[in-house]
Amino acid sequence: AVPGEKPKEFFDFKKDIESVGDFIRLYVSRYSRWASPKFLIGESYGTTRAAGLSGYLQERHGMYLNGVMLVSSILNFLTARFAPGNDLPYILFLPTYAATAWYHGRLGDDLQADLAQTLAEVEQFALGEYTLALMQGTALPAAEQQQIAQKLARYTGLSADYITRTNLRIDIHRFCKELLREQRRTVGRLDSRYAGIDRDAAGEYFEFDPSYSAILGPYAATFNDYVRRELAFVSDLPYEILNFKVFPAWQYAQHQNDFVNVAETLRMAITTNPALRVHVANGYYDLATPYLATRYTFDHLGLDADLLPNITMSHYEAGHMMYVHLPSLAALKQNLADFMQETIRQ
Repeated sequence: AVPGEKPKEFFDFKKDIESVGDFIRLYVSRYSRWASPKFLIGESYGTTRAAGLSGYLQERHGMYLNGVMLVSSILNFLTARFAPGNDLPYILFLPTYAATAWYHGRLGDDLQADLAQTLAEVEQFALGEYTLALMQGTALPAAEQQQIAQKLARYTGLSADYITRTNLRIDIHRFCKELLREQRRTVGRLDSRYAGIDRDAAGEYFEFDPSYSAILGPYAATFNDYVRRELAFVSDLPYEILNFKVFPAWQYAQHQNDFVNVAETLRMAITTNPALRVHVANGYYDLATPYLATRYTFDHLGLDADLLPNITMSHYEAGHMMYVHLPSLAALKQNLADFMQETIRQ
C-alpha cells in the first residue's frame, strides 16, 4: 500500500480483485491498450483472483478478455477443504495420492507399469465405488468397508489397517507423513515428488513441506537478481515469496457462511463473452490443487454445450509449480503460447 494507507485494507477477497482490476484498467488506459488482446494468467490463489477478475473487468469496466490461463487452479474451495461432513476432497485427492505412490514406487507391479492407465483406473474408482461408499457414512456395511479399504490400500500404498482407522478418509497431511514413514521420509504437498526428513517418524503431520523448502532459496535468489541486474530496479524492500503473516489475516467477508467459489463468476464471464477462452494447466503430483478437483470444478461449471470447447486443459508430470521440472516447463511454455496464438486468431 502507498504511504498513509493500511495494507490490511487490501487483505480481502473482494478488495483484492477490485484493486488489481482497477490497476489493470488504469494501465490499459494510460498506455492506450484498450484495442489490444488481453490475457490474464494466475497460479494457485492467483487462479481464484483471475477468475474473479474475468467477471469484475467485464461488469465494472466493460473490459472483455481474450483469454484466461489458470496454472494449478483452485476456484471452488470446497474441493480442497478437509473438514468433518465434507467428503469431496477425499474423493478428488485420491488420484494424486496414487500418482505420488506411483512415483515413489509404492504400488503393485501391475499399477507401476503405466501411470496414465493407473490414474484412469483410480479416477473411475474414486468417482464411482468410493464415492458411493463415503455417501453411506456409518451405514456402510462392515464387509464393504473392508473391501473399500483394500482397494484404497492398493491405490495409495498405505496399509488397509491404517485406512480403516481413518474411516476410509485419508487426510492430505496424514498421507504426506504416512506414505514413506517406514523410510523415515515425508512427501511434499506442493510437489509430492520431493521427500523430506522430519525430526522423528512418529508424528501425524510433516514438520515442513520439502517441496517448498527445495525451491525457496532458488526462487529468492533468482527474482532478486533478475529485478536488479536485468530490470535495473533498485529497492531495499524484501521480496515476499509467501507471506505467512498475510495468510491468517486474509478476509472473506462475503463468504462467511459458505465456501469461496468463483467458478460461477467464470461461467458468467464466458457466457456473456463467448469469445473468452480458458486454458488450465495441472500437475499430476500437485497435492495443493489436485487435477481431479480442477476437473470436477469445470465439469460442474454449468456451461452450455456450445461453450465447452472454450475450455482446454493440459497435464504435466510435476507438481504445483510444474515449471521447476524442465520437460514440463518446455511443454507448458509451448501449450500457453499455442493457446494465446489460437485465441487471437479466432
